[in-house]
Amino acid sequence: MSRDPIGAFVGFVTRHNRIVLVVMLLLTAGVVSGIGQLQLESDVEGDSDAFGDTTVAQKADYVAEHYGEDDDASSTVTSAVYVRDEGGNVLSKDALLAALRYQQSVLDDPTAADALAGADGVRGVPNLVARRAAGDPDADLAAQVDALASLNESEVRALVSETLTADSEALDLLPSDYEPGTATAESMRMEFAFEATGDDATGGTPADVQRVLYETANERDDPDFFTTGQHARQPFVQQSNQDTIWLILPPALLLILAVLAFAYRDVVDVVVGFVGVLVSVLWMFGILGWLRIPAGMTLIVGPVLITGLSIDYGLHVFMRYREERGPDEGIREPMRRSTTSVAVAFLLVTVTAAVGFLANLANPLNIVRDLGVGITLGVVSAFVVFVTLVPALKISVDGLLERIGLDRRKAPLGEGAVLRPFLRSGVVLARKAAPAVVLVTVLLAAAGAVTYADVDRQAYQTSTEVAEWKEDLPGPMAWEATDTEYYRNSQYVQQHYRSGDDRRGITQVLVQGDVTDPATFQHLQDGIAAAEESRAVFEQGGVVPVRSPISVIRSVAATDEEFAAVVRETDEDGDTVPDRDLERVYDALFETAPDRAATVIERTDGEYRSVRMLVPVKQGLDVDVRGEEMRAVAAAVEGDGPLTATAVGPATIQNAELGQLADGIVKTMVLALGVILVVLTIIYRVTEGSALLGALTVVPIALVLGFVLGGMYLTDTPITFVTALLISLAVGLGIDYNIHVSDRFAQELDGGKAPVDALSTAVVGTGGALLGSALTSGGAFATLLLHPSPQLRGFGMLVVLALSLSFLVSVFVLPSLLVLWAQYAYDGPVEAESEGSDTAAVGS
Repeated sequence: MSRDPIGAFVGFVTRHNRIVLVVMLLLTAGVVSGIGQLQLESDVEGDSDAFGDTTVAQKADYVAEHYGEDDDASSTVTSAVYVRDEGGNVLSKDALLAALRYQQSVLDDPTAADALAGADGVRGVPNLVARRAAGDPDADLAAQVDALASLNESEVRALVSETLTADSEALDLLPSDYEPGTATAESMRMEFAFEATGDDATGGTPADVQRVLYETANERDDPDFFTTGQHARQPFVQQSNQDTIWLILPPALLLILAVLAFAYRDVVDVVVGFVGVLVSVLWMFGILGWLRIPAGMTLIVGPVLITGLSIDYGLHVFMRYREERGPDEGIREPMRRSTTSVAVAFLLVTVTAAVGFLANLANPLNIVRDLGVGITLGVVSAFVVFVTLVPALKISVDGLLERIGLDRRKAPLGEGAVLRPFLRSGVVLARKAAPAVVLVTVLLAAAGAVTYADVDRQAYQTSTEVAEWKEDLPGPMAWEATDTEYYRNSQYVQQHYRSGDDRRGITQVLVQGDVTDPATFQHLQDGIAAAEESRAVFEQGGVVPVRSPISVIRSVAATDEEFAAVVRETDEDGDTVPDRDLERVYDALFETAPDRAATVIERTDGEYRSVRMLVPVKQGLDVDVRGEEMRAVAAAVEGDGPLTATAVGPATIQNAELGQLADGIVKTMVLALGVILVVLTIIYRVTEGSALLGALTVVPIALVLGFVLGGMYLTDTPITFVTALLISLAVGLGIDYNIHVSDRFAQELDGGKAPVDALSTAVVGTGGALLGSALTSGGAFATLLLHPSPQLRGFGMLVVLALSLSFLVSVFVLPSLLVLWAQYAYDGPVEAESEGSDTAAVGS
């Protein structure tokens, strides 16, 4: 690429550094003001349709269409309040009355009372028992309190036992170890249904109502009342953020400062470099704000990646300046030469990285498309800042310091007695065995890519376990979030209760085919047996409450003699499960209890086309465990018969989405590599006269991707929704290192050096900056491996792999590719014949 226009621009920057500083200060103030208009969340409307072509999603749509949804459920939201008395009994008269009075206190607040979804907006064991005591199923709250207060303890126990029988629908309000028919329980759940308005229809309970529930619960402690909504969660979130800062930030800063101190050996350069880092990140968010592009995931990923890229840019600016400045030179001219030189590489990195990130525009998710745009803006911002603000600031600061007598000449990083031989070793390998190096590397990368099919896939990693040593760290570094009241309460709820939201607490098994076949119920019984053995299924009093045509038939037959007679006539083995004439049984069931029948049997145009099982699942398990277990239940239903069974629930849907997303990421990476290949091929053909040189610059990126996948396999880093997205960002990370080496190589060739000499100079000259960048960014990301969150650990591992492998490939593999290019395409000797050349030094 011609350096004349860039040289002219950089010359202006270095000659008029004060003007540039003023302009950049004003420009930064204007850009940063856009942060105030930043939209924090991406528009996810329609994202749920992005994966609509998965089989599980299609079956979910089928269930919604043919089994219907509760219209009231879509217009109301439910919040749970838990009552717990450790070592006591929440089903005692006093505890039940305390719960009713809690409800009264909540509804005394006009906000909660106005939002309550009708007279039946509160559901709880106290209400069921009190209404039975009042003899009126429609008794209001005051009448319930009066009726329950008028009974003695033994009368209350009797009512509780009569209410909470084995077939009571209120059992889901009690912990899993509650024995139906008894009058003793350690805890219970009450559910408040509120009218949803606006965004609350798709979100949670309105915040002001949650506040009422939370504050009213905090006023009571005998028994203990608690919620798990946003107000209860807030102290936990604050403590988690504080723990993260103290656990991650100190070691990350120490690592960054230690590496930068090693690389720069100069405090002033560290400060100037960090100014460029900060301004680049602020520009990214400011431009996003002005363009009204939602930040979304860019809030998390953006600062991390742009900080790493900016540190890299800074190292290249300063190290090349140190190379260029002679013993008798001033500051401006060597800064002009060095910045002009690296600016071309920066521009190439910006263009190609932007192509890689913008390839995410092909992703079906809005949040991913926004991420691609956001990171691209960050890359462009870093380019502008490090060819204008940073050189101008460096000139101003160094000029001031030298005027007061401080010498600002420093040696570049790669010229040390240890680093120089280390960096040159890649050139030595290239001279002696370039074909072997390339062949072995390609084979290893291909082996890594092959492991992609075997890398564990986990939609979400939800482990909350924290290593004991992290909790025992001294002072504020100790992880204390697990000692918060919210954490203890939420763990208790997950261990003892099924989710109150059936959309999350129930997995449906849709069975299609000839469901009137006599063997249908045997298949269902096989599925029920598999569910009873599953580790993911919620048990209530030792029983798995699976709802299916079988359970509905038994329940209706127990209360309707005419229907029971039909069941007996079609039951050949006396197990109360029909064995023949299923169409007749279905007809009779729809005639007797049509609403209940329609919940488990589909009848369309007089034909029976499907049935379904509703399986309760535990809370707190990994999504992938639940998905695997529910697919096993569906497989048991299918067996070897003609029926098809599909598990439909949040876990199986997310698993299917992850599979499609992973496939989409592969397509995105291929697209990004293809476009980058075309761009670099054209640029190098025009500027250096060799399209092949541009193509070879892209090859290491593909190798890095293969190595990253292999590294994920070897380190047991799963593909999650987060890591699947970040794999594509490895393209943007990897291109940076390779372009710096190949561009410097091309510069040295233009300067008249033989290819191997040019390669030696390029690798040593840029390798130090690349090493410093890899150690700084990689070390910072490595500290994420300390975090208890498996999502963040996976994120950290992925970036560490991408950075370290990109560095190794650029220094030890790319030289062999360039030597092979020189042997094939260079018009002249590959090595200089002079004994004093760099080639001789490399071989020594």
